[in-house]
Amino acid sequence: MGPQKESTRRSFLGFAAAGIAGATVGFASKLEAQTSTTSLSAKQAVYDVRTYGAKGDGTTVDTPAINRAIDSVSAAGGGTLYFPAGNYLCYTIHLKSNVALYLDHGVTIVAGETGAQGQYDPAEPNQWDHYQDYGHSHWHNSLILGEEIHDFSIVGPGLIWGKGLSRGTRQGPRAEDPGVGNKAISLKNCHNVNLRDFSILHGGHFGILATGVDNLTIDNLKIDTNRDGVDIDCCSNVRVSNCSVNSPWDDGICLKSSFGLGYARATENVTITNCFVSGSYMEGTLLDGTRKPFPPGERVPRNGRIKFGTESNGGFKRITVSNCVCDGCHGIALEAVDGALLEDVTIDNISMRDINDGAIFIRLGDRMRGPEGVPVGALRRVILSNIVCSNATSNISAIFSGLAGHPIENLKLSNIVIEHRGAGTAEQAKREVPEEERDRYPEPGRFGDTPSHGFFIRHVRGIEMNDIKILVQQPDARPAFVLQDVQGADFFRVKSPKNGTVSTFALKAVEDFRVAQSDTVPDTRLEKVDTKNL
Repeated sequence: MGPQKESTRRSFLGFAAAGIAGATVGFASKLEAQTSTTSLSAKQAVYDVRTYGAKGDGTTVDTPAINRAIDSVSAAGGGTLYFPAGNYLCYTIHLKSNVALYLDHGVTIVAGETGAQGQYDPAEPNQWDHYQDYGHSHWHNSLILGEEIHDFSIVGPGLIWGKGLSRGTRQGPRAEDPGVGNKAISLKNCHNVNLRDFSILHGGHFGILATGVDNLTIDNLKIDTNRDGVDIDCCSNVRVSNCSVNSPWDDGICLKSSFGLGYARATENVTITNCFVSGSYMEGTLLDGTRKPFPPGERVPRNGRIKFGTESNGGFKRITVSNCVCDGCHGIALEAVDGALLEDVTIDNISMRDINDGAIFIRLGDRMRGPEGVPVGALRRVILSNIVCSNATSNISAIFSGLAGHPIENLKLSNIVIEHRGAGTAEQAKREVPEEERDRYPEPGRFGDTPSHGFFIRHVRGIEMNDIKILVQQPDARPAFVLQDVQGADFFRVKSPKNGTVSTFALKAVEDFRVAQSDTVPDTRLEKVDTKNL
């Protein structure tokens, strides 16, 4: 891109603040014409939010007018509330059943600063909020709120800008402070929900927090934010598709099953497909198309990943992640650490680049943040296939780690290619990875540098790995695979770098091990070994 072209590109934040001109002409009349030709017993009307007093001038607080309009549309039996181009300065907007918000081109819903002009609804009491972060446990302190409602939508190509929202941490006002909001969209105990086509900039602690929501569709959203992008917590029948999320400081698309509702409820029947997640761009530059990297030396977690957990009281069941791209972020993480079942998961067709943590992290742990007396959970029946990762930058390999006496069960991996920078040392190869302590946050970084450069596998029963290729940019003195307390391990067509006397496999307390048709290791079958290198 030439200097002249770059100089003409707008700053997205300034663009959002100034507003976007040009509404879709005749939207309301077109919809009314369409509905008039249908055979519905009652025609659903289209309402213009300006007729209820909304100004969209960026200075008038439009929340009262918008909430009046939503109430009116709901009382009329439902319909579409149309937002023409403008900047709508708002605090807490209350969604209602059977009402769709249509945000046209040029619409920006602007989250107001807490202060003289207004404040957000106070966070409601929740006796269970000590089992998860404050933000997961409260929904009312949000820019857009839906609770105990059904059949509603937010659609259209407009923008939700969480300008005045808190991140929910030490930076800026805390979420628990009176009048402070920390979520762009918050949904609790709802069903039949449709979120399509809009964008979120600077969404606070959560761009979208959906808890106890069933039949949820999230499609074609662009989210460029300062913490989590999308959190799906204790939800069932969820479809996330065609979304782009840049979230350098926290997770991009995150499944949870917290105790925030006061009971353990699984997140289940979920598909995530055709999505892009990143942690590598400066906030706002995904939306304006410049995708600017952070300046050298700026400390940013570059999180941005797809993750299950850490909140995992209710579990994760029947989940599919497919056709997704991960760029400049942490790797894919599956975590069951609070007594949950994580089972029947497939992850397929994933392309990753510049991963700065373990490329794949699968953890069964015993943090047990929840009511007393709950047993350790289980993690089983997970299939990962057709995954490529280039330029992984961490000294932490992929990690599959259960607990002594509570192994991960039945993993199957096929067609995996991982390229990393290498340069691991002989000292790292000797490192004993500690069993993670209870009550600690489960992350690959907690384990430290791994003694393997490909996969560290511990406390696992039943693992198959077929057509696995590990590439290094520099020679690595660590084994490609380290297995500890593993029963039933089959490796077929494994390719890893040849590096003098460095072993491909380092085995400790391994039973029923087989490897075949692999470059650096002859076909081998071992019934039981205490310690052996191959």
